[in-house]
Amino acid sequence: MYKVKVYVTLRESVLDPQGTAVKGSLNSLSYNEVVDVRIGKYMELTIEKTDRDVNEVVIELCEKLLANTVIEDYRFEVEEVVAQ
Repeated sequence: MYKVKVYVTLRESVLDPQGTAVKGSLNSLSYNEVVDVRIGKYMELTIEKTDRDVNEVVIELCEKLLANTVIEDYRFEVEEVVAQ
């Protein structure tokens, strides 16, 4: 079994109005050291072992459903869970 952490963010070339709003709010709270905020999504998946490579499965999931690859980038981390 695998635990997969998927991170989806807007591409750098895409405007991020939510991130801009959060940055403005942080600056209004006097956190002026914050110069940029990008908002994204974080997902955790649990995937059973199959005959397929888990990385291929996760890429397929991201490409088909979890990320809009036209405007979003994604990355993921896979951790094998060993039963005790």
